[in-house]
Amino acid sequence: MDAQLRELQRRVDAEAATTTRLIEEVRRVIVGQNALLERLIICLLARGHVLVEGVPGLAKTLAAKSMAGAVSASFQRIQFTPDLLPADLIGTLVYNPKEGTFDPKKGPIFTQFLLADEINRAPAKVQSALLEAMQECQVTLGSKTFPLPDPFFVMATENPIEQEGTYPLPEAQVDRFLMKVVLTYPSAEEERQMVDRMSTGRIPVATAVVAPEDILRARVVVDGLYVDGRIKDYVVRLVQATRTPSRFKLSAEGYIRYGASPRATLFLTLAAKAHAFLRGRAYVTPEDVKAVGMDVLRHRLILTYEAEAESITPENLLSRIFESVEVP
Repeated sequence: MDAQLRELQRRVDAEAATTTRLIEEVRRVIVGQNALLERLIICLLARGHVLVEGVPGLAKTLAAKSMAGAVSASFQRIQFTPDLLPADLIGTLVYNPKEGTFDPKKGPIFTQFLLADEINRAPAKVQSALLEAMQECQVTLGSKTFPLPDPFFVMATENPIEQEGTYPLPEAQVDRFLMKVVLTYPSAEEERQMVDRMSTGRIPVATAVVAPEDILRARVVVDGLYVDGRIKDYVVRLVQATRTPSRFKLSAEGYIRYGASPRATLFLTLAAKAHAFLRGRAYVTPEDVKAVGMDVLRHRLILTYEAEAESITPENLLSRIFESVEVP
């Protein structure tokens, strides 16, 4: 095992420069939002997608565009609106009168980095057009299935303020996002830096510092990171505690209607491995699980009316769970 860990550590050290260059280049453009940038990279390494909730003006779009530019990846931004159609996203079949056939016209989803801006402004039929793409990395048009580019990464945003003219995301769609990141306002120091950097008329633009192939190679290393059996059991207990809190002596009965799905168990493990990789380790610790746990689980809990009436949030319940479940 020691020899295997040493080899894993050597591979982690060899690929660490990829994420270091990526983070440094994006931070050259984005002021603050370090947690968001790290979560974007974790999702990218773990083959996941991210849902970002925050008020306008917190650099969500700029972060996604800068990340794509730094990775030298193709980028598309789709503004979700109530009149958007699924074909506007995935494409459609167009009749070719000369050949008498229907030819595929691919939509903007055929890209490596996709920004689904204000995804909750479109009805469920449009949101659900992403389901196959996010899970299977493919799109079906008519009778043909087309693979999406690799890597394929979706960052969706939603505005928590405006409720008029918005649609809740289907639970099946929400569950496909590896993380949900909730953004807050920057500090006074960060906001001052933003003024200095962005008020000159020359907005910084990220330049390509890594290639998509570098991300794919780093993913292979992340996949091979060592996860001890006790860590896996810890992840399972955390997810189980969201479904049956009474088994773990949690005072959450009557607050959780549905707990996290089995997909959460897998995603929590993958995200913890990516987090350990960013910390330069070839093995996962309980701290890695805790560091990403809130973002992986917060959108997977469906609370009861009693919880809403008492202003209890998923974050409140998850904090209790992380405090109560025994750490290996």
